[in-house]
Amino acid sequence: MMNKLHGIIFSYLSNPDLRELTQNRNTCSIPYGGRYRVIDFMLSNMVNAGISDVGMIVDANYQSLLDHVGSGKDWDLSRKHGGLRILPPFSYSGRREGMYRGRMDALAGIRSYLQNIRQDHVVLAGGDLAVSLPLRDIFEAHIRNDADITAVCTGHPKGDPKGCDYFTIGAGGRITDVSVHPPIAQGCESLEVYILSKELLLSLVDHCAAHNIHSFSIGVLQSMVGQLKIVPYVFDGYAARLQSVAGYFARSMELLDPAVREQLFVPDRPVRTKDRSDPSTYYGPDSRSYNSLVADGCIIEGEVENSILFRGVRVEKGAKVSGCVLMQGTTIQAGAVLKYAITDKNVRVNPGRMLMGHSTYPLSIAKNEIV
Repeated sequence: MMNKLHGIIFSYLSNPDLRELTQNRNTCSIPYGGRYRVIDFMLSNMVNAGISDVGMIVDANYQSLLDHVGSGKDWDLSRKHGGLRILPPFSYSGRREGMYRGRMDALAGIRSYLQNIRQDHVVLAGGDLAVSLPLRDIFEAHIRNDADITAVCTGHPKGDPKGCDYFTIGAGGRITDVSVHPPIAQGCESLEVYILSKELLLSLVDHCAAHNIHSFSIGVLQSMVGQLKIVPYVFDGYAARLQSVAGYFARSMELLDPAVREQLFVPDRPVRTKDRSDPSTYYGPDSRSYNSLVADGCIIEGEVENSILFRGVRVEKGAKVSGCVLMQGTTIQAGAVLKYAITDKNVRVNPGRMLMGHSTYPLSIAKNEIV
């Protein structure tokens, strides 16, 4: 059945509230969880469900993303026919300079691609969500319910309401109202994953292009909730939305809870990422590591507590790291103290430095900085 489903991932998103984390990349390629990029989760969801054709819509600042996904080989999507396709902005009459103005704007930019896909149904998803979704079950529910659109949502809101959509579910099991970016959370929070037929998608793209509508949430869900049969799929598992530096830090720290990791890293739905062969992490004789996720290739000679360390991180003798997220290639030199901080790739903290943020307002250090 899954060969009837085509994947489209919106991979152009770049949230300015993530500040230093998106200076050199878009939101979808932010490192997360010690060895992954956020895009890995949605790509893996699709591959685990048997989807063999995936299109990734990109727009600007996507070199880091391309370096990571490459040809799609690590997700078994490097194929002569189908597989992974990178979709840069195509030229069409309605296109303006700058970023896409919304998902319908992005879909209009790849309409010729949509016209030629081989499958009867399409799953639309953002690439900035860390979640393990049972897409096969969601698609089967979509067919069983004879829905026009199946919208995946959660009853456990964690996102910032100003950047989220919320559904009201009626007695008949259909979505009866859609709130777009309300001041407070109300109802089930949308995970912005939708399944619909290729035929309906093309008609919606044409309708929105003709009426200068850019937003899928407003132009389709909200305005057509009474015309289309929009059915929710309520997902009860863990989902991480990365909408700000503080939100990224909070979602990262949640990974230190084994119960959260069990929901995000499901054995039947493995999360795939770019293959990289690193040696085992070295722990010095005087080192200490407590309640932390430490990737391969690290050298730990100091103290690490309640932290997440990506590949190739070095914590020198006498250095202390607590409540931090240290990305690939970070070096904390001898005697330095780091607390509640996020370091991007290849940051170096000089000997004896003391840097302290707060659990609700972490310090964020940009890529390649020397402090």
